[in-house]
Formats: sequence, structure tokens, C-alpha cells
Amino acid sequence: MKQADEILSVNNIFKVFGPNPDLAMQMLRKGADKHEIFSKTGHVVGVFDASFAVKRGEIFVIMGLSGSGKSTMVRLFNRLIEPTSGSIHLNGREITGLSDKELLDVRRKEMGMVFQSFALMPHMSVLQNTAFGLEIAGVAEQERTRRAREALSQVGLGGHEHSYPHQLSGGMQQRVGLARALANDPTILLMDEAFSALDPLIRSEMQGELIRLQAEQQRTIIFISHDIEEAIRIGHRIAIMEGGKVVQIGTPQELINQPANDYVRTFFKGFDSSRVLKAGDVAEFDPELVCRVNGKAPRFRAGVPFGYLVDECGQLLGVVDTAADGAAATDRYSLHERQPVYTDTPLHEVLDIAATLPYPVPVLDREGALKGTLSKNQLLQTLSRH
Repeated sequence: MKQADEILSVNNIFKVFGPNPDLAMQMLRKGADKHEIFSKTGHVVGVFDASFAVKRGEIFVIMGLSGSGKSTMVRLFNRLIEPTSGSIHLNGREITGLSDKELLDVRRKEMGMVFQSFALMPHMSVLQNTAFGLEIAGVAEQERTRRAREALSQVGLGGHEHSYPHQLSGGMQQRVGLARALANDPTILLMDEAFSALDPLIRSEMQGELIRLQAEQQRTIIFISHDIEEAIRIGHRIAIMEGGKVVQIGTPQELINQPANDYVRTFFKGFDSSRVLKAGDVAEFDPELVCRVNGKAPRFRAGVPFGYLVDECGQLLGVVDTAADGAAATDRYSLHERQPVYTDTPLHEVLDIAATLPYPVPVLDREGALKGTLSKNQLLQTLSRH
């Protein structure tokens, strides 16, 4: 990753809870684990040697089971919790060494936070709640009203400015919380289990709203979750934490295909990976199945029932039945014309196609070049692993 693409970088961050964290850090550096430290000192290691970077304009999900350290991590970003060791940089500026005044400025201008609890003031209108952070920051009334109205419009609450929290549904209340964070136009939006208190339908609606906002505004969002379905739906990349450690970071496809250990693998047990994986994630390219058309009859090695004809640019021309002889050897199936499968075609859309074809499905890029093939056995093996 290029440094210019990084908006937030975390470098060797530790967080130890207890009256003598220096003692615990000395033990950690000598190789002690969190269980030994707790049994000998009573100190709790909340985050252990975390290092990663968040890209500008991505939804970065941090997830793990209860006690994994994910909520501690997000509070370290804006120093609601002070790190014991390590550094955090925002836009290239180290924020772990800021004074209280500088930190307050960063919280007001650079970071917005949305919690699981809506935290709305019951005696304030929707507009007043949305503008509250701006009012605390000393923004003039006319300007904060304008920005609050704009933020409410962004989350679909235009026209509800004069309602009060008790008049709103849970989903609408959380939209107000989101609008309050957006009104500040933060560099990064931090969201800690923001949708977990909502009913499933409203939760799905808010996830869709977040995806839409990010796509429209290219806003950087760090989202804490314990729900793999939610993480996969909204996250460009996912960091999985266990016992304070960042175990693995990757795209949903990378985590499904190459889990770092059994802990990561357990998150995807029972999950329908065909909804996430693309044809290109599973397709394999075998050069011995490919013949470039150069005026000669295509030749394939013995035992290969089907071959794939491509032109000089690698574009698929057809599929050859190698068992046919004479003129029949040039007979072609026209899958690529009738129903092409691309590298970004969702895997679940390929299942029926693969089931009805007598040959492995050719997988193309959007220019029509052959990138690999996908057999029934490959599909079954991939789906049986998850």
C-alpha cells in the first residue's frame, strides 16, 4: 500500500488495563502472554502489538468475539482510551502525543463517532440534536443549522427537523446519530456496533444507507462489528481480532479463501460463501487447455476432453470438443456469446450454468479474454470448505 493511500496508521499499539502497565509491558517484551500477565499481576491486555493501516475512502471493519479488543481499539483511535505503547498517525500526523487542546481539536474536526446507543437529547429537536456537536465547537447558529439540515437530508430525514426523539423509530433515531457525526464533515467516521441494537430489517436498511453514503462521498469509515454477515456486506476490508491481537486483515474473499487459522475459519462456518466469492476467485488457468488460433488445427494433449480457442489477444473464440474428429473438431459451444461468465460474476450465479454444461465454465475478463475455467469439482470443493 502506498503511504499516500493511508489515512490512519496504527504502529505496534499495546493497551494494558491496570495500575502498573509498565510492569506488564516489561513482561510482554520478555515473551509473556496475556494469560500469564493476568494471573501474575491482575492486569488485562486489551490490545496486543497491533499494526495496520486504513486506506483513504474505504469501509474498514474491525470484528471479533466479545472481549477480542475491537471496541478498545476504536477508542484508542480518538484517545478516549490512552494507548500504553505505540503510535497512531492520522493523515501523517501522530495523534498519540497531542496535548488535550490539540486532541479536542482533532476530535471536533477530524473524527466523528457513532455509538450503539443513540445518545440523543430527549428535550432537543432532531435539528438541535444534529447541530449539538457544532454548537459545542462554537460554530455560529446560521452555519450549524445549515450543516445540520444538509446532514439530515443526506441520511433521509429531511422534513423531520422539528420532531423529537420519542417521535422517531429506532432506525430514525440512529439516522439522527449518524447525521450528527456527518454534520461535522469528519475525515474519519468511527462507528462502534452502531446498528446492533436495531431490528434486523432496520439494521439491513441502515447498512444499505451507509454503503450509499460511502459510495457518494468516498468517506473513510471504521466500523466495529461482531456480525460476519454485516462485516462482509459493508466492509471493503475486514480485520479480525482475537484476544487483543489482529489475527488477519483482508477482503471478504481473501478471508474466506485463505483463513489464517481456525479462529478466522469459524466465523465463516455455515456462511454461504457463494454470495461473496466471484468466479475469478475460484477459476484456475491451465495453459495446456488453451490453443491460440494461428491458422493450424488446434492440438491438445491426450486425455483433455475440451479445449479453449483464443485469438492473439487472448479473447475466447470457442470451446472445442477434442474427441470429435474431422470437421466436427471445429464445432464450438457458444457459451461466451449466450451467457458469459466474468471474473466478477458472483459465484452463486455460476452454479446453474456449471451444472448444465458438459465442460468447465470459461471465465473471462470484461474485455473477453480467457482468465481461467471453473469445473463442477472446483465449485463443490470451494463450497464444501465453507
